Amino acid sequence: MNGQTLKEKTASGLLWGALNNMTMQVLNALIGIVLSRLLLPSDYGMMGMLTVFTAIAGSIQESGFTSALCNLRQATHDDYNAVFWFTTFMSIALYGVLWLAAPFIAAYFHHPELVTLSRLVFASLMLAGIGATHAAWMFRNMMNREKAIINAVAMLVSGSLGIALACAGLSYWSLAWQQFAYMFITNVMRLYYVRWLPTLHFDFSPIRRMFGFSFKIMLTNIINQVNNNVLSLIFGRLFTAAAVGNYTQASKWNNMGTSFISGTIQQVAQPVLVKVGGEQGRQLNVFRKMLRFTAFLSMPSMLGLAFIAPEFIPLLLGDKWNDSIPLLQLLCIGGAFLPIQTLYQNLLISHGRSDTYLWSTLTQVILQTLVILAFGRWGILTMVCAYTVLIVLWTGVWQLLAHRLTGLRLLDVGKDIAPFLLAALMCIGAAELITAPLAQRLPLLIAKVAVVAVCYAATMKVARVKIFDECVNYFLSKIRKR
Repeated sequence: MNGQTLKEKTASGLLWGALNNMTMQVLNALIGIVLSRLLLPSDYGMMGMLTVFTAIAGSIQESGFTSALCNLRQATHDDYNAVFWFTTFMSIALYGVLWLAAPFIAAYFHHPELVTLSRLVFASLMLAGIGATHAAWMFRNMMNREKAIINAVAMLVSGSLGIALACAGLSYWSLAWQQFAYMFITNVMRLYYVRWLPTLHFDFSPIRRMFGFSFKIMLTNIINQVNNNVLSLIFGRLFTAAAVGNYTQASKWNNMGTSFISGTIQQVAQPVLVKVGGEQGRQLNVFRKMLRFTAFLSMPSMLGLAFIAPEFIPLLLGDKWNDSIPLLQLLCIGGAFLPIQTLYQNLLISHGRSDTYLWSTLTQVILQTLVILAFGRWGILTMVCAYTVLIVLWTGVWQLLAHRLTGLRLLDVGKDIAPFLLAALMCIGAAELITAPLAQRLPLLIAKVAVVAVCYAATMKVARVKIFDECVNYFLSKIRKR
């Protein structure tokens, strides 16, 4: 990307980030549909019970050094080498701890079979630790094109393996081996694209220099993972594996939508905001443009997913998953705001305020856990509803923190987000009226998607929304160059 301006690098990064995430979500969706038809809710429930442990361990072994390396004005070989050996040793130690903890995890959830299953699932953590430094290299250098290729190949191969094992009757083991294979292939391909190798020079002084910043990022990532998986952790203790499976399925589709948008933005947000950090006015302009782009994608995508859930889930996954429909609809409402919160978080990190990021996230998790437990007596649906309300409201807290740090005004943020929220709701309302006469699921699903998409695009065009025109013109320019 030498010779490109920052604007061109950002646009290219967003394009490849979008293609990467779109490819991942499409492949994940197709593979997920096949596996959901082959497996039972209880199979997904078994894997869902382990998610919080793998997520927390992954955050510990990475220890926030991806963000720390990105924030360095100039990262040297010694910096990367120190991080490589640290994450490698940490991943091996964590696997040993989790291997010993497997019987206790199984006892907590009342499922003895989790002992052997968890030991396979946790093995993928060692692979992730070894590849963490190469992932950080790609993140810092915005190698989004290469990441798109790696993720697509890894998803295709591991997904094919999972489907083959599910057809052979291996139930939840097929999901575990799919996860392990995905991480193995990803690491091998990173070695191909990143021509950096560690050396046997154990100098951990760069770790000490970065640790003050990275430690807060690590704690925040752990808190985020607890936050993202707290419902599965609580449900696994209180409800059946099938109930956990229904929530896990709903959470999976919601996360696919939010991660597509958040991942697209996150692959460029911190590097770009760091580069313009010395120019306050310019940074706010860049942030607001990213905010408009995020709302432009997240509002119609996530609210639209909630809108089509009653047809989408039974048609593609089967009627056995119908209990996950209202859960998915509620999660999607909160999911519309999660990519916006991710952008705020990147703004704080770009200013080196990992401490503010940490305490805000910790407070959010504590409140969400208390709210969930308080509403637990009324069942899963009420718990998820309360959880969603708090997620939406917490966007205001991130805005307050950003205002104190940068002077970003709530009125300006409202101007950036509200038009896309209102346009999405208007188009969904129009689609509900137009498609009301349809009764069969497939025509209704197709009609809902088509009406919302056409209505939203038309609204953007008629209103002369600049971010929409820029996206269209950028894609057209790429097509003409080809």
